[in-house]
Amino acid sequence: MPTNFAGRFSDRAAVITGGASGIGLAVAQRIVEEGGRVCVWDRDPAQIEQAKAVIPSLHGIAIDVADAAGVERAARSTLEAFGGVDILVTSAAITGPNMTTWNYTVEDWQKVIDININGVFYCNKALVPHMLERNYGRIVNIASIAGKEGNPNASAYSTSKAAVIGLTKSLGKELAKTRVTVNCVTPAAVRTAIFKQMSQEHIDFMLSKIPMARFGEVDEVAALICWIVSEECSFTTAAVFDVSGGRATY
Repeated sequence: MPTNFAGRFSDRAAVITGGASGIGLAVAQRIVEEGGRVCVWDRDPAQIEQAKAVIPSLHGIAIDVADAAGVERAARSTLEAFGGVDILVTSAAITGPNMTTWNYTVEDWQKVIDININGVFYCNKALVPHMLERNYGRIVNIASIAGKEGNPNASAYSTSKAAVIGLTKSLGKELAKTRVTVNCVTPAAVRTAIFKQMSQEHIDFMLSKIPMARFGEVDEVAALICWIVSEECSFTTAAVFDVSGGRATY
């Protein structure tokens, strides 16, 4: 059970994409427990309702982050409901199929890129101007250790997550003289519903690369994210935080 920092997010409002399950939901639950308000942007309305059963105060908007116009509408709706947004966590992602690069279909490639990196760009673009107006913001884009190392048979996923790291570094430096910070985390494999999108062979490969010889837990990643999006984390931006069980080498 995570340690509760009572009131850490009092008067703070957060948007979490893909927040109806997995790491996003764990972050949402912790922010709410610590006094904040959360709106999850998730493409699965049924999962949003399930998340609300766990967190009754949760707000939710059914949206595909790959839809730029839809993201703008969701941003306006959330700002109207909350009066402001202080925190953005981009957790929405898909793995795509596990296969060699030359066998990847253009359609599958485009789908991964649209959700995993274009969606992150759309969400950052939609909320950064508002954060600048308020002179405060905390953004965490969830990348992956695959974005650093490049997993075989996961070229689209690895490429998209490398792009998330690059976007985070660029945007963080652009905002470095403001009170809006932009960082990313690069987890190794964490057992969530996203495993259903992977082959068992690929899951076994990922486990074999982790020196701790286990998968991460969503609460472990959520604990790190919640520190990064807190007021305490004020002198770190354009940074990459590893949570990889010892896998990361840089």
